[in-house]
Amino acid sequence: MIPITLNQLIVFGILFFSLVLFINGRFRYDVVALLGLCIATILGVVPWNQAFYGFANPAVITVAAVLIISRGLLNAGVVELLTGFLYKAGNRPTFQVSVLTGLVITFSAFMNNVGALALLMPVGLKMARKSLVPASILLLPLAFGSQLGGMITLIGTPPNLIISAFRQEHLGQPYGMFDFSPVGIGVSLVAFLFMAIIGWRLIPKRTPPGSRDDFFNIHDYITEIRVTEESKYAGKSLREIVKATNAKVTIVQLIRGGFSRPVPYMYERIKSGDILIVQSALEDLKAFLNTTGFILEEHADINRELIESGDTILMEATIKLDSPAIGSTVKDIDLRAGFGVNLLAVSRQGVILRQRLNEIMFQAGDVLLLQGTDGTLREAIKVLGCFPLAERGLKIGSGRIIEAVGIFAIAIIIAAMGLVPVQIIFTIAALIMVMVSLVPVREIYESIDWPVIILLGAFIPVGQAMEDTGGAELIASTLLSFKFLLTPVTLLVILLIVTMFLSALINNAATAVLMAPISYNIATGLAVSPDPFLMAIVVGASSSFLTPVGHQSNALVMGPSGLRFGDYWKLGLPLEIVIVIVTIPLILYFWPM
Repeated sequence: MIPITLNQLIVFGILFFSLVLFINGRFRYDVVALLGLCIATILGVVPWNQAFYGFANPAVITVAAVLIISRGLLNAGVVELLTGFLYKAGNRPTFQVSVLTGLVITFSAFMNNVGALALLMPVGLKMARKSLVPASILLLPLAFGSQLGGMITLIGTPPNLIISAFRQEHLGQPYGMFDFSPVGIGVSLVAFLFMAIIGWRLIPKRTPPGSRDDFFNIHDYITEIRVTEESKYAGKSLREIVKATNAKVTIVQLIRGGFSRPVPYMYERIKSGDILIVQSALEDLKAFLNTTGFILEEHADINRELIESGDTILMEATIKLDSPAIGSTVKDIDLRAGFGVNLLAVSRQGVILRQRLNEIMFQAGDVLLLQGTDGTLREAIKVLGCFPLAERGLKIGSGRIIEAVGIFAIAIIIAAMGLVPVQIIFTIAALIMVMVSLVPVREIYESIDWPVIILLGAFIPVGQAMEDTGGAELIASTLLSFKFLLTPVTLLVILLIVTMFLSALINNAATAVLMAPISYNIATGLAVSPDPFLMAIVVGASSSFLTPVGHQSNALVMGPSGLRFGDYWKLGLPLEIVIVIVTIPLILYFWPM
């Protein structure tokens, strides 16, 4: 066994520290990756002149280019065209799970998997409401399917690109566009059939059948009050009233006769007889009424159409795993002052939070009900790191489907033939989409998932340090010391399971960075081809099914479906067992040792 060195101890310490922070979730994974890189550089295990060479890695460039191309395909209306038939699907869960999951697997093979999920999730929600099926039954297979599709092609998910770049560096040849397909299609097909026939029956039914048309019942949190003639606050501005009463209420709408003003101007002076639609906790509402002398409006008929009058609409949006709003309170962000948007309610795991809105600390997967104009809402959810759950939040395609598909198809063909390196041809394709206005200039940088880019660029040098210091070889040699008890196939199984476990706890791209050098050193120690072990990393990194924190897709469905942290493994664990059983024979057949 190789003796451990100081530099190896430093690298292992940095990796352990990073893993703890990844799992803890207090800091975003890109921040953790940068912190790990800085520590590694200061302590000398990453040379100063190589600290940021990870940002020049082909995988990083390709990920950014693919995200821009994905935006172009969405803008052209490709996905809307293909999803239009889904609303005609029947009411049987088996068929609904089949069409939704099958489509998201297909999309995710060629575009960003989180983007594919974001487009199909509103469709799934509408299907669930229409057919009286709990949303969790359709959304969890959708989230898992978005990951399965990623293992089919080179551009399906960042881990594939990382493994391909690693192979080029160590074996002189990257993986081709469809080198992952034989194993990826086989695994995805079996996993798809399992979820469609058996798996959906294992999912807890957290949202009740026959759910309402929206996540929130308006009457649960909205109240009408009338301004009385006797009130001393009649004639004062809304701002003066809120300040004087220290009110913890949100003024949603002002109604005066036949006139209605949603999200009213705070300097608007109210008159006796005015009706204010307000959002407030019960105890705060009582205090407000007692102080102002306003009264509850009798026989109030509040509905969504009333709140959405004029240009003002309501939008449900869910908070993404990397949202900058996580850990902040409503008061910290102040949507009203910053965007002219009202936050009306927050739902967590399918339950409306009854506490004061200003005291709620946002978490990944929370569903927010926002009120504002289309423009202000789009800006607010972009800054908050959310995406809309209602179809009104989806962009209508421009009708340039043939043009967008043509650019993408030519890029894939050139990459598959090996005529031009994948990072070059996809960058060219992204540029062409920008030049022909399929992707407006303002959307170029919006379409890139910057936390993933930072994570890759910062963590790749740390992974390289583990290899350069001999840390990966040390781990591999420790496992190989048991090779008389563990056959190469057994080691392959162990590597796959460990990768699956890690991907359930940390970002799958970080998992690939950590596991690639270990798998390569195990293969070298066994004097066999590294390809089977690298393929195990590809499958394992795209099998994050045990928790909601390992992958964005899992976190995004948590709020809308009402699922809890411990619900994921009930489908995820059987699914991973099926994948392990299927993957090993497929790898050994297509990539023999």
